[in-house]
Amino acid sequence: MERRMIETGFTKEDEKIESSLRPRTLAAYIGQEKMKESLKIAIEAAKQRKEPLDHLMFYGPPGLGKTTISQIIANEMGVNIRVTSGPAIEKPGEMAAILNGLKEGDILFVDEIHRLNKPVEEVLYPAMEDFAIDIMIGKGSAAKSIRLDLPKFTLIGATTRAGLLSAPLRDRFGMIQRLEFYSVAELQRIIEASALVLGVEVDKDGALEMAKRSRGTPRLANRILKRVRDFAQVRYDGKITKEIASTALDMMEVDRMGLDRNDRRILGALIDMFGGGPAGLDTLAAAIGEDAGTIEDVVEPYLLQNGLINRTPRGRVATRAAYEHLGRTMPEGG
Repeated sequence: MERRMIETGFTKEDEKIESSLRPRTLAAYIGQEKMKESLKIAIEAAKQRKEPLDHLMFYGPPGLGKTTISQIIANEMGVNIRVTSGPAIEKPGEMAAILNGLKEGDILFVDEIHRLNKPVEEVLYPAMEDFAIDIMIGKGSAAKSIRLDLPKFTLIGATTRAGLLSAPLRDRFGMIQRLEFYSVAELQRIIEASALVLGVEVDKDGALEMAKRSRGTPRLANRILKRVRDFAQVRYDGKITKEIASTALDMMEVDRMGLDRNDRRILGALIDMFGGGPAGLDTLAAAIGEDAGTIEDVVEPYLLQNGLINRTPRGRVATRAAYEHLGRTMPEGG
């Protein structure tokens, strides 16, 4: 599949702008109000007791702020944070070295924690419960295990696939929080705040138009702002209005629901080739020349979330909302 501007996964482009746009405190963090309130209480209680926070797990779709909120927690607690990811740690010794390098109260943030392999994951069990790790010294009959005490630390795990976490690991987290998609109003506030940091002039209607097409995701909202800023600078006077934002996003083929050409191509094939469905995933993929896994993991979640398709035992079905969005007439009895 071609590179998608509306992809919510982390990209090199995001790396250039996200660090400067990320809020540093809970007060500056927009959205996720219930989660913020729980974290405020937990952080204040831990600081009063002069103890590390309980281990935390954040899960939800990419681009919603799991890394950002983890860095904010470290700032609020006044401690250092060590950032790594599940795929980057291949051997138990690597995890043991990371844990042994932490200081009292430090935070270890593990992104995509569900991708830790089993031997590495097992190193975390005693570390999370007893703040100790068991190390084998020697080989064969001469091998013996010694226990190495660790400083008290907080593990923060983040995952986009909570269902793939093993039960023993999941049960060791004291708090598990789901990050929800953002409302249009919240995304509008995020765009306005980011525009101030970037020195971009955006009126309220322009920010609202970009927010409506940001698929409920702050990462995508900031990426859209950056692209529309370039368009406004080159074609106009640099100020982003509703008309300029709409023109720029139409040119990028991102429509009023945040759907791009690939989303519409799949909906169009389902309606035009299969009469709205049901159509099996493999059949639909073959019809448009796309990989079935890409459709299922990259394209489908947002279409499902917005009620544009349904999954049934017989296959994918286009809903009335999909027909209306594409300007098609739904067959009688559909």
